[in-house]
Formats: sequence, C-alpha cells, structure tokens
Amino acid sequence: AVPPAAVSRREAVSLPATSALAALVASAVSAAPARARGLPELACDGELVTAPSGLQFCDAVVGSGKAPTARTTIKAHYTGRLTDGRVFDSSYSRGSPLQFKVGAGQVIKGWDDGILGTEGVPPMRVGGKRILVIPANLGYGDRGAGGGLIPGGATLKFDV
Repeated sequence: AVPPAAVSRREAVSLPATSALAALVASAVSAAPARARGLPELACDGELVTAPSGLQFCDAVVGSGKAPTARTTIKAHYTGRLTDGRVFDSSYSRGSPLQFKVGAGQVIKGWDDGILGTEGVPPMRVGGKRILVIPANLGYGDRGAGGGLIPGGATLKFDV
C-alpha cells in the first residue's frame, strides 16, 4: 500500500480517481461514522436547498469574508461521507486543510459549484461552513473511487 504521506490531499477529492487515492482512503481513514471518530459534523437550522443541477446545500455558518473567484487558491477543511454516514475521507484526520484552485477542475464538480456558486447556489464566503450533498453526476459518477470505498453512483455528503 502507498503510505498516506505519498498521496496529496487534492487527490482525495479530485477527478479522476486513482489507485493512489484508493491507497490513501483505505489506509488513512476507516469507514466508521464521523461522530465515532471524533470528527466535527455540521448541522443546519434550515432544510437543504436543491439547485437545478441536483446539488444540495445548507449553510451551517455564513462567512463574512470575500467569496472566491474561479482559479483562486483556497484552503478548506472537510469531511466526506456516504449517505449511510460512513466517512471516506477527512482533512481533519490529517490535521491540515486541503489547498486547491477552486473552479479549475482540481476537485469534483460538486465542490467547485458548491464553493464558487452556480445556478441556485450562492458562493461561499471566507469563514463559511457548508453542507454539500453531491449527486453522482457531480462527484465520481458510475465508476466510484477509492477502490470501491466510494461505490459507483454514490451520492456524497461533505461538510466543507
């Protein structure tokens, strides 16, 4: 297996899924519920809002800073779960946020749209925390990722 340090965090949420991602996910994060592993879990006062694309979101904390623009480098902590609550990846487990260029295709489309904003989804702002529920077509599609840890057709829930 590839040690976790040999795989970048960007690979954990980027397209396409690689065998290195499978090694990172399988070796670094167990498929236990987030609460059982002491990971933070966001909650919203309201209901999830569904955009025309199928992306769902809810702001747990509305940021007061600037909204990012496409191709801006940002840092974001996150926890990714399957709809049954099993965690497949978390930057909190590694102790540092993911750094990437938003809107540059470095992460799954659901992340780019959920952070930058798209039809029916306002952009996040610095300091914000958002729940994103990402349908398969904006995530890993029918192929899945992580050597089967994220099954094909999976809807993903991210706390970002």
